[in-house]
Amino acid sequence: MLELRPAPTGNRQSTMSARPLLTISAVIELGAGVAIATVPSAAASLLFGASLDAPVAEVVARVAGVALLSLGIACWLARPDEQSRTAIGLITAMLFYNAAVATLLAIAGLAINLSGPALWPAAFLHVAMAIWCFAFLLIRRGAASH
Repeated sequence: MLELRPAPTGNRQSTMSARPLLTISAVIELGAGVAIATVPSAAASLLFGASLDAPVAEVVARVAGVALLSLGIACWLARPDEQSRTAIGLITAMLFYNAAVATLLAIAGLAINLSGPALWPAAFLHVAMAIWCFAFLLIRRGAASH
């Protein structure tokens, strides 16, 4: 049977799949969100070496935990549409989020002298995720311009 295929163009575009990035982001944010929403004082102790003493601090932390759950759900649901404008927008937002959180955690450790066992691993994880988001967007932009 005769099969119709497009002619090869000779210049293969380098592309990177967003699916692994969105999957890992979803798992990280879902896990962190569950922890912060359900046991905010324990999560704060792991990150900052201090518990949340005021009831308002626990409420704010739980709201942050629910926001992380929302990010995780958005990343998980964007996986099948990894090349859509919405998924690219989500990855751009995750770049900002990861860079901002890494910065805030570094400030907490260096300027405020807060330090729990998970502070620096969390900060470096957010740096790594920000770099991954940036690399994805940079490679995608380069592939789109060819």
